[in-house]
Amino acid sequence: METNTATKLDGAKLAILSNRLGGICKKMGNTLLRTGRSGVLNRAKDFSCCIVTRDCELLTAEESLPIHVLSGPDLMAKSMHEFHPALTKGDVFLHNSPYHGNSHPADHTLLMPVIDSGGDHHFTLLAKAHQADIGNSIPTTYHGTARDVYEEGALIFPAVKVVENYQTIDDIIRMCRMRIRVPDQWYGDFLAMLGAAFIGEREMLALGEEVSWDTLHTFTNQWFDYSEDRMIEAIKCMPGGSGIAHSTHDAIPGTPPDGITITSEVSIDPENAYIEVDLTDNPEAMQCGLNVSEACTRTSTMIGIFNSVDNTVPKNAGAFRRVKLHLKDNGVVGVPRHPTSCSAATTNLADRVQNSTMRAMAQIGEGLGMGEIGCFCPPSTSVVSGTDPRNGKPYVNQLFLGHTAGAGAPREDAWMTMLHAGNGGMCFIDSVELDEIYTPIQVKTRRLIEDSEGAGRFRGAPGIEVELRPVNCRMEVGFVADGNIHKPLGARGGGAAAKSDQFRRTRGGELERLDQCSQVWIEDGEALVSIACGGGGYGEPKTRDPARVLRDVREGLVSRNRAADVYGVVVTETMEIDEAATAALRN
Repeated sequence: METNTATKLDGAKLAILSNRLGGICKKMGNTLLRTGRSGVLNRAKDFSCCIVTRDCELLTAEESLPIHVLSGPDLMAKSMHEFHPALTKGDVFLHNSPYHGNSHPADHTLLMPVIDSGGDHHFTLLAKAHQADIGNSIPTTYHGTARDVYEEGALIFPAVKVVENYQTIDDIIRMCRMRIRVPDQWYGDFLAMLGAAFIGEREMLALGEEVSWDTLHTFTNQWFDYSEDRMIEAIKCMPGGSGIAHSTHDAIPGTPPDGITITSEVSIDPENAYIEVDLTDNPEAMQCGLNVSEACTRTSTMIGIFNSVDNTVPKNAGAFRRVKLHLKDNGVVGVPRHPTSCSAATTNLADRVQNSTMRAMAQIGEGLGMGEIGCFCPPSTSVVSGTDPRNGKPYVNQLFLGHTAGAGAPREDAWMTMLHAGNGGMCFIDSVELDEIYTPIQVKTRRLIEDSEGAGRFRGAPGIEVELRPVNCRMEVGFVADGNIHKPLGARGGGAAAKSDQFRRTRGGELERLDQCSQVWIEDGEALVSIACGGGGYGEPKTRDPARVLRDVREGLVSRNRAADVYGVVVTETMEIDEAATAALRN
């Protein structure tokens, strides 16, 4: 669509409008946080809001989860246009189809076109929120063993109109309420998303009236060009070359017995300022729920790239012009075909795409890439359900009780609350007290595990142990854990993190190992024990600053024995560095 670009905006106006638009996303997100019904939204903050152009290009996504927004909003907006060529003011569409641009079915997304009083469409707003229950055949939104979308059981909405002229279409609402186990919780979250969309539309219409729509479209064009220029500058500062790395997800039912290995081939061309990633050398789609949607394949790859790019480069369609992705049709990572299940598309294998991409970049040169980020989804982040004995009502909620996962980076230690690679540390870790208030559980243990970090010049996060039990009831728990076998690897000489594990503690106190992909009942008097991975390290451990090693020992993250054996740093009983002994070990 042609726009009036005669008036070029100066840098100050670009910055102001960029922040104004980012502020709208923040207002939408704050609405979701403050009004969401489920713990997934109002405690964990597992949601994202963004703005795309009328040409279906990502413009801004302030404070959103990377796996939700780097790609997907553009594809969903295209689906909206395809299915609804005539958009009208007050329309809102529900979208969760992984075959039409969404991440995975559990991420319900509302799309609202911003249409002025003259009927012209200018932008599209998206409010995406992870749901604790979406009508799956089992009470979880990560159905790892689902052979196809039919066994998965989710209601799929490919850009289905749910609001017309600002009024909800009750037929769709009734369908959801009849299918979802916690209908009031879902409907509360739906209204929170709808409120976020309405607030975003109000703010966008006011901004368009204030500065003119022509100005906003001129801004969009210039902002994309500016972002591309910044990306060009960043790539030109990188070393050139290629790298190939592999990352393997543990086997679960429906996968080969040795697991699923993801291969990422990365090329950096500083001269022409392009980064190219080839994901075509990967397996075909499988009869399980780990298949990665197109949106998440694209997004997870870009996360792996942008973790090595100057963080001040805007993440939008302009910067994305310098990235070339090659995807496999009907691949386990790539472009899935219906009815392939993509139930866990945002996490497990998507994390392996990011990890292999980051380690491939690390091969190209020092200062690029990261160690592998810890594996998802341990029982400490499981979906729990049952009947609350305190009120006799059913409950379903995903816990975010404990998962460190951060990896060592080229210039700093791990982010301790990364959660998983696609999350990027944007979700909150649950308050123990709030989880105990809203869910009939007691959290007995939440502790960091000594000597579990990926060692390196910059270390990965340590693992974390969480133990919880149901209170005066039995509780169903669903999780699709990874990292029991294939632990998070390091980069450029960095070490691997410790493995994950999961157990049932019996009434007698014994630990019984659980399958890493499980839907199990924990009875009253029993407990669930989760061992979640930390992350891989970056660089040779014996090049780590001894002062950092000493701090880790003092904080209980690393033992004195490991400090000496792995890092070559001798720490005395009085918690000081023995300089002479350390020099001897390192030389």
